[in-house]
Amino acid sequence: MSRIGLLPIAIPQGTEVEIAGSEVVVRGNRGELRRRLHPDISVALKDGCLIVTRPSDSRIHRSLHGLTRSLLANMVTGVTEGFERVLEVSGVGYRAQKTGDKLLLQVGYANTVEFVPPPGISITIERANRIRVAGIDREAVGATAARIRAIRPADPYKGKGMKYSDERLHLKPGKSGKVGKK
Repeated sequence: MSRIGLLPIAIPQGTEVEIAGSEVVVRGNRGELRRRLHPDISVALKDGCLIVTRPSDSRIHRSLHGLTRSLLANMVTGVTEGFERVLEVSGVGYRAQKTGDKLLLQVGYANTVEFVPPPGISITIERANRIRVAGIDREAVGATAARIRAIRPADPYKGKGMKYSDERLHLKPGKSGKVGKK
């Protein structure tokens, strides 16, 4: 039995949901999201809640049941509240700037790295070492933050680079002495 798939999704005030076959459209005060779902999984709107049901207890239907419910819940949360990820840049001379819609990163390379966010994603800079990635689509926000972090991930020895604000680095000790000298 799916514990997640059986939970109803409450629709807040000011949010409207349209279900047309296997496509679901969610509109809220922040924007609109569309998603085409698996045709075997059915979604119904009852008493201001979205209910996700599956046709059988086969393995594929059980896995799609919880997935579909989570995707729909993320859509509803995204159009009402939005999602964000915060990255921290640490290192001597490492900094982030924003010019227009581009993100300029100076992270230890010879040249400045330019990053253009995809549509629907906003990037703001807090101080010179905090990057806030925000948007209504949870997948796009997470993927954009991961692409920015991949430019210079945090070094496991010195901690220089970019990391998520909630990420904990486990610094390695490095070499303890000289090897080969007698």
